[in-house]
Amino acid sequence: MLFYFGGHYTAMGRHSIQQGMVSVHRMMNGALDASGRPPGSVSLVAVTKTQPAEAIMEAVRYGQLHFGESYLQEALPKQEALKDHGDIIWHFIGPIQSNKTRQLAETFHWIHSLDRLKIAERLNDQRPSGMERLNVCIQVNISGETSKSGVKPSDVAALADQIEQLPQLRLRGLMAIPQAPDGVHAPQAAFRALRQLKEDLLPIPLDTLSMGMSLDFESAILEGATLIRVGSLIFGARQSAV
Repeated sequence: MLFYFGGHYTAMGRHSIQQGMVSVHRMMNGALDASGRPPGSVSLVAVTKTQPAEAIMEAVRYGQLHFGESYLQEALPKQEALKDHGDIIWHFIGPIQSNKTRQLAETFHWIHSLDRLKIAERLNDQRPSGMERLNVCIQVNISGETSKSGVKPSDVAALADQIEQLPQLRLRGLMAIPQAPDGVHAPQAAFRALRQLKEDLLPIPLDTLSMGMSLDFESAILEGATLIRVGSLIFGARQSAV
């Protein structure tokens, strides 16, 4: 684990990150087995918000390549520090500000939190022509929380149709951060609702459900998650940001 104290990070050793990853993969495989899904049908996005580039590098050494960041200003120095590691796949999972879209379009492989056509159009226009299309997911406010970002379920189909017309974006699927009823137990019904919403969007060819975090990813896998976003189980409890 890495903890933030007095302006710097203190490492608890490489072995803890390795053990965290082993534990998460064991839990992933158990959930896949319980749901009758094949091994490898879920990818782990290691959430590295407030974690330094050194922690990401440790995880890379143990085979982790997908990393999720929530704040552009925090992500950019890490991307620069790790620019020689071309296999890293960067996922942006936080709220998107209009004035940050150019750098997001230029530096990330995935955007999970797309919830407005205006942002989609900016990302499309600002994606460099020499890069592959930007993978995007529509964030859905599946629990109807006023404090959360995301599109209403009833508005998803219209936004999906509009995004499908943007040539520099590749609409991959849906993302949600459901409300846990008591903060501990998984919001199973919300995961199920997001899966059904994805199925209802056919014939749009979506292949991704980004749902499930440290407290509930096993239940998300049971409901069809293909990307899970896990941080604390790998790196320890999140501490103060840089």
